[in-house]
Amino acid sequence: MPVRLRMAMHGRRHNRIFHLVAINQRTRRDAKPMELLGIYDPALKLGDTHKTVKWSVDRIKYWLGVGALPSKSVVKLLECGGILPPDSKYHPKVSGPKFGTESLKDSSSGSTSGPEMTSATS
Repeated sequence: MPVRLRMAMHGRRHNRIFHLVAINQRTRRDAKPMELLGIYDPALKLGDTHKTVKWSVDRIKYWLGVGALPSKSVVKLLECGGILPPDSKYHPKVSGPKFGTESLKDSSSGSTSGPEMTSATS
């Protein structure tokens, strides 16, 4: 049974809170989780300057240790909280070139001799 760490949405419209849960990846978003790991409240309360996150770091590390895969939004949240380093294995990597561009580059360079051209973006 593949386990994921993901967010479950609760609360009224325009006043949502998210539960960080360990759950079977094949179940629906708000299904009953195996374990509630934390609560994320993105709304700022009157007088607050930061968003509220309450979580169990030990249990999150346990689930990551036994092979649970976090979703992209959970990875971002855990990186902001300092639980995961920014270069962790769960961090979504930048993929290579889009479909078709690699084959065009290979066919156009063919058998020409000379310096290879690279483009730099700044």
